[in-house]
Amino acid sequence: MKLEMICTGEEVLSGQIIDTNAAWVANTMMELGIEMQYRVTVGDRLDDLINVFQERSMHADVIIVNGGLGPTSDDMSALAMAKAKGEELVENVQWREHLQDWFARNNRVMPKSNLKQAWLPASAVMVDNPVGTACGFRVKLNNAWLFFTPGVPHELKHMIREQFIPFIRQEFGVQDISALEKFLTIGYGESSLADTLSSIALPAGIELGYRSSMPHIEIKIFARGEKAIRQLPDITKQVRALLGSAVVAENRPTLAAEIHHRLYQSGFSLSVAESCTGGMITSQLIDFPGSSSYLHHGLVTYSNESKVNVLGVNPQILDDHGAVSVQTVEAMAQGVRAILDSDFALATSGIAGPDGGSDDKPVGTVAIALATKEGVYSQMIKLPRRSRQLVRSLSAAVAYDMLRRELLGEEVIVDYPSIPRCGE
Repeated sequence: MKLEMICTGEEVLSGQIIDTNAAWVANTMMELGIEMQYRVTVGDRLDDLINVFQERSMHADVIIVNGGLGPTSDDMSALAMAKAKGEELVENVQWREHLQDWFARNNRVMPKSNLKQAWLPASAVMVDNPVGTACGFRVKLNNAWLFFTPGVPHELKHMIREQFIPFIRQEFGVQDISALEKFLTIGYGESSLADTLSSIALPAGIELGYRSSMPHIEIKIFARGEKAIRQLPDITKQVRALLGSAVVAENRPTLAAEIHHRLYQSGFSLSVAESCTGGMITSQLIDFPGSSSYLHHGLVTYSNESKVNVLGVNPQILDDHGAVSVQTVEAMAQGVRAILDSDFALATSGIAGPDGGSDDKPVGTVAIALATKEGVYSQMIKLPRRSRQLVRSLSAAVAYDMLRRELLGEEVIVDYPSIPRCGE
């Protein structure tokens, strides 16, 4: 099955918004063992939409079309599809009644413009959208089924999971005859990871893939077919052995997800004091429901005054060593842990840039500490020539990894080839 995607919208084409929908769809399909073979983005121009529908339908078996199903004049996916097929738009009475009921249930007056969403190409098969007003539909053109989905992310995801995946399974016999294992790493380059794993003899049906999503590099092991799936545990074992301490999580999208998994309902508690990371550590954990079971508080103590008055850092430490020092972050971690007697506490302080560095502490210098009830671990890392955002995200990842290693009873401070420590 040849799967393609057409993404619509001037805001996507011009880069005003990042197309997270396309990335999510591609990753979701990949985890089913289906690779996206082609993707194109087109603006809200009728002729361009018609042309791309006609041209790509000659090459693909299935095309996911995302966006352009709204009630405004620049939402033209249905009209363009009708013209591409040379047919009229026809009102779908079922969807018009759904719209009227949806607005009534939500105690809202339905604008007349929303009725536009009930007009579909004459040959269209309606695809339900129980979480929004945009009616999905599918149409056969040339060699391909074009499957039209809403641009609102949560509506798209619902439709892909509940409507699209069952459709392709039925239409093309797509079965779950694939499996996927994922390893998350930090502090290693993609090429060095590939070199490390190059000695593995991969059997037929098993492939390695690499995805850079800083601060992480994700390694994926795909197995397609029953024989390959049976061999997957052995290949996974080999990959794990070769990577060693480079692996910071398995089958988790981020280190924050790994930390949440290990702390959730564990009985342990965590507090965080952040300077250069500015709440990033805390925010990533709060993204997960249930984080209140372990997260006591997260404090952004950006100024020296807040470090002293909120966390109780001794002013002499700041005078003697500066805000970016292991002595300061140790005091920060101990101070924030003591507020509610948390089991663990993380603290960061650094120079994220692009300005503010010195010869002794250039931009990218970050101090990180982990405090426990038994003691404190700390280190100072160097992240030169990184953007402000990357300095912050890498620092958060290293902090998470220190906590992860402590939870597992492993050595807390380890070497990352691409993240040297100060003094190295």
